[in-house]
Amino acid sequence: MSDKKNHVAIVTGASRGIGAATAVALAKGGTRVILMARTDEGLSNTLSIIKNAGGTAKAIVADVCDYDAAVSAVNFTMKNFGQLDILVNNAGVIDPVDCIGDTDPKKWSLCINVNLIGSYNMVRAGLDVFLEQGRGTIVNISSGAAHYALKGWSAYCCAKAGGAMLTQAIHKEYGVSGIRVFGVDPGVADTNMQSVIRSSGFNPISQMPCKDLPHPNHPAKAIAWFCREAPIDLAGQEVSINDKSLKERMWQASSGLSVTKES
Repeated sequence: MSDKKNHVAIVTGASRGIGAATAVALAKGGTRVILMARTDEGLSNTLSIIKNAGGTAKAIVADVCDYDAAVSAVNFTMKNFGQLDILVNNAGVIDPVDCIGDTDPKKWSLCINVNLIGSYNMVRAGLDVFLEQGRGTIVNISSGAAHYALKGWSAYCCAKAGGAMLTQAIHKEYGVSGIRVFGVDPGVADTNMQSVIRSSGFNPISQMPCKDLPHPNHPAKAIAWFCREAPIDLAGQEVSINDKSLKERMWQASSGLSVTKES
């Protein structure tokens, strides 16, 4: 990959939770970050944290469900920083949490739009930039829900399963062009989404006590590692940050004993 200093990243859903934590982690590592969310609520807080830590960031209000808004976000990035190296597709919702027969069709469709179509929109909007540069790293935030169904999560599971296929498709079509894509499962963390899950009481995940859940900073560090290292041997794959061998690999890298395989 190119010189990793002064890279530029777009992080969607950057107003709170894992998105905000990932943006901060990237900025602390020297990446210039575009913070993106569908409302300005929370964006200013993430922006302040980054700037107070000496990082560089700008914020844009844009809805990933709107392709034109995705294009505007990429154009905003190019205007301000002149490049785009990393895209983190983090924006997501889990509603509606209910059995299929009790769900609102509009909310079910919105879940698909945010989690799956939104990721497509951002990738499609940034693709020409990546191809012109001959490089780019995409991290699609995945989930165990991409691979097995959970009661009450039909929309979310379907969206994440589609996201896993999107990751594979991007790799097959553009891996040879220098674009590395990863589906990263951050595991369960203490976010607003978990509050919705706990209140539903639908499946075992809703029974996990808040005190047992890691802070979003934990998965954010792993996501930032993927953005920074872009390990070619894992490109196009779905990976869990809780995988034992991956955790060992990231620990070795942070200790100066990197085993990342780069081409």
